[in-house]
Amino acid sequence: MNQSGAPAAVPVPEMPVAEKLILPDGRSDAISFENVGVCYRTPNERIVTFKEYAIRWLQGRVRHREVWALHDVHLLIKRGETFGFIGRNGAGKSTLLKLIARVLRPTTGRVIVRGKIAPLLEFGAGFHPELTGRENVYLNGAMLGFSRREMDEKFDRIVDFAELWDFIDSPIRTYSSGMTARLGFAVATDIQPDILLVDEVLSVGDEAFQRKSAARMHEFRDGGATVLMVSHNMAVIQDMCHRVAWLDHGALMAAGSPSEIIQAYRDSQ
Repeated sequence: MNQSGAPAAVPVPEMPVAEKLILPDGRSDAISFENVGVCYRTPNERIVTFKEYAIRWLQGRVRHREVWALHDVHLLIKRGETFGFIGRNGAGKSTLLKLIARVLRPTTGRVIVRGKIAPLLEFGAGFHPELTGRENVYLNGAMLGFSRREMDEKFDRIVDFAELWDFIDSPIRTYSSGMTARLGFAVATDIQPDILLVDEVLSVGDEAFQRKSAARMHEFRDGGATVLMVSHNMAVIQDMCHRVAWLDHGALMAAGSPSEIIQAYRDSQ
């Protein structure tokens, strides 16, 4: 155990990666973590209102504690590699993806990312409930950096994939969670990114949609994209990933072949 109360990380073995992952420019790394840590400061006691917080802060009565979501993470992810992250809830998996997506900044160390990123962290996060599906497709496209003309070209493909032509001009608030997930997935994956971040999104929707989304993930992988996945579904991790990392209380415990790391994780429970 270390000072933060988390289990000490064991040495992380560097597993061999296929030669096809080494690109002609000589660089094989898509993402590197160098001594990365993320620390949150939380109040020691519950403060209900902002006014109460401001008064206590001015009086010097606010006391915080530090919670390390990640600490001392060293990891290199190769181009074209499909890399999985496993661990219990709260282990730091989603925090790690948010660092890559630039949603968070590390407290210590640095994260180096080479390539265009498409994050699938939460379907429909940018949808406005009062706008129609059509309007939200264009809104999400703008948020992803696409022009109106580019979205005009993508629109039919997106709605075809989501299978929502009958509802595309209805407000999003009338959609079921599965319909929202289908539309969000279709918008976010109608590109060929250099790096794709996938956080538990293959478990949403009905069985047919899960098969369809998994097939698209395989297309990304086979097309040479670097794919990073977080999932509690060990069968998906085993099937999709070249390598897997196991996180526990923010510490990187081990990284290597899916079968070895999944077994080590199961043995620890």
